[in-house]
Amino acid sequence: MDFTFQSIDEDLPGPKWRALFDRLWPAYREWFLAEGIEQRATYVESRDQIERHMPRLTPTYDRLVELAGGQDLVARFLSLYNPPGYIAGCSQVVWPGDEPVLIRNYDYAPGATDGVILHSSWNGMRAIAMVDSLIGALDGVNEAGLAVSLTFGGRRVRGDGFGVPIIVRYLLEFCETTAEAAEVLARVPSFMAHNVTVVDRGGKFVTAFLSPDRPAVVRQIPIATNHQGEVEWHNHARATATLERENFLSFRLSDPAMTAPRLADAFLRPPLYTRAYAQGYGTIYTAVYYPRRGLAEYRWPGVTWRLSFDDFKDASHDITFAPAESVIPLRR
Repeated sequence: MDFTFQSIDEDLPGPKWRALFDRLWPAYREWFLAEGIEQRATYVESRDQIERHMPRLTPTYDRLVELAGGQDLVARFLSLYNPPGYIAGCSQVVWPGDEPVLIRNYDYAPGATDGVILHSSWNGMRAIAMVDSLIGALDGVNEAGLAVSLTFGGRRVRGDGFGVPIIVRYLLEFCETTAEAAEVLARVPSFMAHNVTVVDRGGKFVTAFLSPDRPAVVRQIPIATNHQGEVEWHNHARATATLERENFLSFRLSDPAMTAPRLADAFLRPPLYTRAYAQGYGTIYTAVYYPRRGLAEYRWPGVTWRLSFDDFKDASHDITFAPAESVIPLRR
């Protein structure tokens, strides 16, 4: 499968974001209504929840809703409050060497991926982030030197809260340190189980294990795959090899011969790199964030795309995803 990744440089939401909305909204609309409109929160409830939990983001949310045409359905969607459920794979690790580095694989379905890297300054803080759901982010780095990424938490539970991409966006827009990000992660509710790893330019890091049915657990842990402590969804764990990937990363961090470049290279090979695209958890890209230098690398086998706050421009890269011949089927 061929897929085009795109970089967009636009400080404030404007014509480029609107063009992105026009391209992606039909697919998002279908996804958002898949369980019936009655299952989605109203506009009033959605905006009230943003105002309650992430008030500094409210003007940006209002601006995006207006830019997208101001329709009720669009406004509900862009809040990412109690959206439809989604699951994925993903691996991430903080390299705690002389220069902190956040490395991650994003494992998902290519057809359900935005594939857009946005350089923006929506609230006065420049950020380079992989866009998700038009308002959110899967991972990224901001000019203060905070890098953030997410993985699925490997639990079926759903509840009241936000889709995690808008929480990641909030961290990149308003937090400068890991301590500030940890405070946000501890109080903003997530509607599904996700793990968010954060590292700042000083090398301080945490992983927050978010779930809608229990308080967030925020620990100084450098690794996250697709479980939260004990495995609870065993079929998903086997299909995505979450324990194997966690053990693999733990071993690499304890290897005295390991370096950040070698660790990043390991993300382009099994067991971290997977070609299970047909099952919805193939590796879409590897991201390598250097928060101290404001540098972001997006990598695929044989391809590296380097972007920074000092060198960012609109461009695109065509990537071919080669499916595996056989993978373990995932029962949902």
